[in-house]
Amino acid sequence: MTLPRRTLDAALAVAAVAVALLTLVPAGHGWTWGAPLSEARWYLSSLDSPTAMVQLTGNLLLLVPLAVLAVLRWPALAAPGRLAAAAMAGGAGIELLQWLLPLGRVVSPLDALLNATGALLAGLVVAQFGHEPARSTRAAR
Repeated sequence: MTLPRRTLDAALAVAAVAVALLTLVPAGHGWTWGAPLSEARWYLSSLDSPTAMVQLTGNLLLLVPLAVLAVLRWPALAAPGRLAAAAMAGGAGIELLQWLLPLGRVVSPLDALLNATGALLAGLVVAQFGHEPARSTRAAR
């Protein structure tokens, strides 16, 4: 089943708003640096910690809906290089905004990498299992 472009566009907008609400709502003032090696050590030494696993899973899944919908909407994005670039831009963009805006958030390159990894894997799965290009609403009538 192919979804109309308008439906995909609306779903993309909803997913983008959800990501913004999850990542750009103020949690204090200023920002804190999340040192990548310290964070990686924390994840690896806390595999039995529900808090660490929620954080890890959340970071991996954050951009998955956007990636899936983007690949369905723009099939050319399914190329691994394009998808990787878009995924990294999305993850890095979130961290950049958290750094630029005084939101009281942790700015973490590792979070950006985890966000991009989840998006890339999800987008590649959608691309691998095939999909039809989004159709315009006019063509659907």
